[in-house]
Amino acid sequence: MVKYQGKGVYGAVAVGKVSVFKRQDVQVKRFKIDHVEGEIVRLAAAKKKAIEQLQDIYDKALKEVGEANAQIFEIHMMMIEDDDYNDAIVEMINGQSVNAEYAVAVTADNFAEMFASMDDSYMQARAADIRDISNRIIACMTDSEGNHSVSDEKVIICADDLAPSETVSLDKDKVLAFVTAHGSSNSHTAILARNMNIAAIIGVGEEFLGRIKEGDMAVADGYTGEFFLNPDAVTLAAYEKKQKEEVEKKALLQNLKGKENVTQDGRKINIYANIGSVANIGEVLLNDAGGIGLFRSEFLYLENNDYPTEEEQFKVYKRVLESMATKKVIIRTLDIGADKQADYFNLEKEENPALGLRAIRLCLTRPEIFKTQLRALYRASVYGRLGIMFPMITSVSELEEILALCEQVKSELDTDNIEYSDSIELGIMIETPAAAIISDKLAPMVDFFSVGTNDLTQYTLACDRQNPQIERFCDTHHEAIFRLIEMSVENAHRHGAWIGICGELAADISLTETFLRMGIDELSVSPSFVLKVRDKVRKIDLSK
Repeated sequence: MVKYQGKGVYGAVAVGKVSVFKRQDVQVKRFKIDHVEGEIVRLAAAKKKAIEQLQDIYDKALKEVGEANAQIFEIHMMMIEDDDYNDAIVEMINGQSVNAEYAVAVTADNFAEMFASMDDSYMQARAADIRDISNRIIACMTDSEGNHSVSDEKVIICADDLAPSETVSLDKDKVLAFVTAHGSSNSHTAILARNMNIAAIIGVGEEFLGRIKEGDMAVADGYTGEFFLNPDAVTLAAYEKKQKEEVEKKALLQNLKGKENVTQDGRKINIYANIGSVANIGEVLLNDAGGIGLFRSEFLYLENNDYPTEEEQFKVYKRVLESMATKKVIIRTLDIGADKQADYFNLEKEENPALGLRAIRLCLTRPEIFKTQLRALYRASVYGRLGIMFPMITSVSELEEILALCEQVKSELDTDNIEYSDSIELGIMIETPAAAIISDKLAPMVDFFSVGTNDLTQYTLACDRQNPQIERFCDTHHEAIFRLIEMSVENAHRHGAWIGICGELAADISLTETFLRMGIDELSVSPSFVLKVRDKVRKIDLSK
């Protein structure tokens, strides 16, 4: 038996045989061509085929992991059509009379090196994306593309790393776990694995790749990050027992449907769900969430080639409110910028996009776009219980400007004799230290706060959570973060506002009791975590 230590990114136990993920090795050679026009035609055909493949992967991801997580494949499709990327390829074909696959490979290397050398981690992450799309185009030109085949029995997939497209393309019904030598717990692939509810371990190290063989017996513990190759009888028995207990626990969680989210001493808390599109509503209802604590409206902008109209937005908001009936739905206003880009916004490249023109800053500098969304939201409000949440707040003046725009929209709707609800709740996200520190001034102005722990962690610790090089410094349980949350709770309650958490820490059951003792009123998590958090809440006794 050999034990390897990695980092668990989805808590589950897998026991089974290994399947080694192997990509078809394509050797790209340089050779002279006589007809550059023919090569450019080949390139165009390969790009078209690559986009079709990515569209299929996007459609599959949409069903399995939701809109928010499927967006990476939309980004890949847009990158294939990027002018700078394509101009570089065509110029090389024309200028050097070389074959198209060689031009794509060289361009990919050049662009990847350029992105990797940048200080901004968002741009660094694009290096992997450019290699992924380039490899796909080359595979389409050489007829060498193909999916990794998985046997009929469920297996543990072992690889050096997995691209998001490779992760989604696998038949998840035949995958027990993902185990990779490299990778980051905040990578797209790790996030996809979590949303697919598949045990996953990353960062096991290069050594294990030289030891594993197809068909080896293995154990993957996604809770601890431990990977056992050819486990001995004692280890195997222990993990088979742990796996059985896990299955029984999942069955027990299903029995929690319909039960209240009440601690043993009688404290009630709301457990809501985070979703990225209307396609996820069924999962919200299936997992018995009390409402939607975060509906990410930016998918409406990311999936379009132009600004969505008021009517298009209205229909979506109306649908989600009607689908949730009497349950509360909190819709976050547009959060474009940083790692979420839409070409038609024509945003300038920024040195530090996470600190730049994004979210509410973008809305306040382009008020007509913002007012269009607000009109659609107010119009839809008569069809359910609506809350509107504004992201990336840092000052009282921003909130005053937002509330003034809301009043303008209401006045315009009154003038047009268009009905809207008088009971809409307005709230802000606490995701910057500034918002937490002045929460005593912000709380009297709103009905609720929702803590976005992902960005709050990033901005408090000055750590990009997407950068694997500084992962050990990105302590999501840092005392400073808890102090900021506690400060926000105290100020919210002092001024009659309620407060929830909608970031990833809301699903961390090791913190559930901590949050309840702080006074948090609501936890909003991925739909698949609703019952797990409910189970934890019902076992807590705050009187002790």
